[in-house]
Amino acid sequence: MNEGSSTHDIAEKIIDPPAVNPNESAEKLIEPIRLPTAEEVKAQDVWNNCAVRSVVSGVMGGALGVAMGLFLGALDNPITDDKMTSMQQIKFTARQMGARSWGSCKTFAVMGFVFSAAECVVEKARAKHDITNTVAGGCVTGGVMSAREGLFPGILSWLVTKYVLRILHSRDNNCTEHTDV
Repeated sequence: MNEGSSTHDIAEKIIDPPAVNPNESAEKLIEPIRLPTAEEVKAQDVWNNCAVRSVVSGVMGGALGVAMGLFLGALDNPITDDKMTSMQQIKFTARQMGARSWGSCKTFAVMGFVFSAAECVVEKARAKHDITNTVAGGCVTGGVMSAREGLFPGILSWLVTKYVLRILHSRDNNCTEHTDV
């Protein structure tokens, strides 16, 4: 019986809500501004340090790389001989997953570290927080990651990102110039 009466009460409130004082609802919506505590300020100062950001991003990238390596290593199952016992197959797959995880871990850790460091340094130098920092960080990361392939891929990565950055910057400037009509 209580279920029916509570459902009935809820239905009445939905159909005919109780009168609300407009001043009371505005007071509930506006929260007072509070100053950050000393601990919050210290934590923000630590996180704004480029070295801390880079190391944390590298560690998190490495963890993501391990997870992806384990997942993709498990899916990469070559055709095995019928001569291999099940224990040999398990050992072979485990070694393969470990090798894939370690390779992905190193790649993602370097990628996270370099991207975060480059983006943070550019942000500090420009004293702005916008998409240009992200694009510049991606440019540096692409150049570093492709440097192993040789000079040409590294330069190509820099040039492509440079022109993309210019296009985005000129497009942004054109939009802001014409909006002051």
